[in-house]
Amino acid sequence: MKGTCACWSRLVCLTLSICAATACATTVAVGQPADDSITPIGKVELVQDGFAFTEGPAWEPQSKRLFFTDIPNTAIHQLASDGTVTTFSADSKHNNGLVVTGDGKLLGCQMDGQVVQYDLETATATVLASQFEGKRFNAPNDLTVDSQGGIYFTDPLFRAPTPLPQSAQAVYYIAPGGDVSRVSTDLPAPNGIGLSPDGKRLYVCPSKQAEMLVYDVTAPGKLSPPRTFCTLQQPAGSSDTGADGIALDVHGNLYITTHIGVQIYSPQGKQRGVVSFPEQPANVCFGGDDWQTMYVTARTGLYRVKMPIPGLH
Repeated sequence: MKGTCACWSRLVCLTLSICAATACATTVAVGQPADDSITPIGKVELVQDGFAFTEGPAWEPQSKRLFFTDIPNTAIHQLASDGTVTTFSADSKHNNGLVVTGDGKLLGCQMDGQVVQYDLETATATVLASQFEGKRFNAPNDLTVDSQGGIYFTDPLFRAPTPLPQSAQAVYYIAPGGDVSRVSTDLPAPNGIGLSPDGKRLYVCPSKQAEMLVYDVTAPGKLSPPRTFCTLQQPAGSSDTGADGIALDVHGNLYITTHIGVQIYSPQGKQRGVVSFPEQPANVCFGGDDWQTMYVTARTGLYRVKMPIPGLH
């Protein structure tokens, strides 16, 4: 059964001036649903630009590094605490999504067909899964990890061979022991993915529809049928644009990268804000010592902005 997000009759635009030192000027447009909105508490800043297509931001708290990918250049970069950006891996096999696990492992979705774990010092990749039922994955896109150490990941069609190696564009689960199962039916380009703070709901953001999905997690790697979590606010003149990446905060609010910016929704599917960037966002994560810095990869640039609620970690 499909539902819709609450619609807000008015949008109040909050314009933030970006200082010259950041080399960035932008506007943050925030939907104001009564007094229930979530708005930035700092300025949107450009960290660095000049990339081909940035994706997969992931914060590693021990070394205070932000990892992110540049897909066309098959690179993974790292932002150090001193603000310098260096290359972590120059042979990422078109890695898209990244995640740092609670025990400090860096996992990635290589669109060339596998889910891997990277050594944080050498960038050596160890393959965790590369096929299902004897066939390679289409092009693993994004991933999230449950409390048992199992990995949910999406496998759409972007950069995949044709015809698709798999019979469906779907969500898969890699159990802690390594077994792989398909846990969803065919979806229209499943992309961003995330778990609720209690691990009882799995959110999946398809890229080719306005309706975002949620599944009940009945057991590790076991999902209910999907239902509509919310319907994204659309750009003018469009009705079916979807989403890309997703992050959650400690209260379970969702931050979804879309054509108009990072759209923020409550756990009940009500829109709580929209944060706009100079470029269309692709993915999002939280980091920093207090986990309140929202990092956004947006086409050729990496951006950050301080938010009022810490990210889930």
